[in-house]
Amino acid sequence: MILAAGYGKRMRPLTDRTPKPLLEAGGRPLIQYPIEALRDAGVRDIVINTGWLGEQLPARLGDGSELGVRLHWSHEGTPLETAGGIRRALPLLGEAPFILVNGDIWTDYDFRRLGELAGDDRAHLVLVDNPAHHPDGDFHLTEHGRLGDNAAPRLTYAGIARLHPALFRDLDDGERPLAPLLRAAIAADRATGEHHAGHWWDIGTPERLAELDRFLAHRRR
Repeated sequence: MILAAGYGKRMRPLTDRTPKPLLEAGGRPLIQYPIEALRDAGVRDIVINTGWLGEQLPARLGDGSELGVRLHWSHEGTPLETAGGIRRALPLLGEAPFILVNGDIWTDYDFRRLGELAGDDRAHLVLVDNPAHHPDGDFHLTEHGRLGDNAAPRLTYAGIARLHPALFRDLDDGERPLAPLLRAAIAADRATGEHHAGHWWDIGTPERLAELDRFLAHRRR
């Protein structure tokens, strides 16, 4: 599942008429990068949730056939935050653990490396070095690959995870954040993680979008 329903308020005025995942860097919409990365890792069915200006996403991407995947749309109308959007999309996601990706990141992470869930685990998160705009990080990663919430040092959640649907089944429909569910899984020692030391960009401002565009232009040379 790719998350694409946010308002993109920090990206205004760019998002006044264009949903954030369709903003372009390197000559492509931001959301095309995770779609292609998932496809290259063997994923063929991708659920995308929509909210603000959401009708533009299927109008641009269609059923995904041109990109070699099958896209399934979960239209929210009013954005439901991350966990609420996932809860709404559960009928499309099925019973097995699924990959979750933020639609406004760029990374060279290889999704074929994404760890499976073992035993009673409910979440496996990809973490990255803390960027300048998030210096305190989110979670601690132990030497055994388990996640902690109160220890140091802390790394930043990359917006890439493998999650179990059971994490969301008891949620009421509506606006719900993801962080409390992840922290509950961590407190119960049911969450693992891995560290990606390569490139990763969180496109949260017009300035970061412009920086990514320059970076991608340089990579093509």
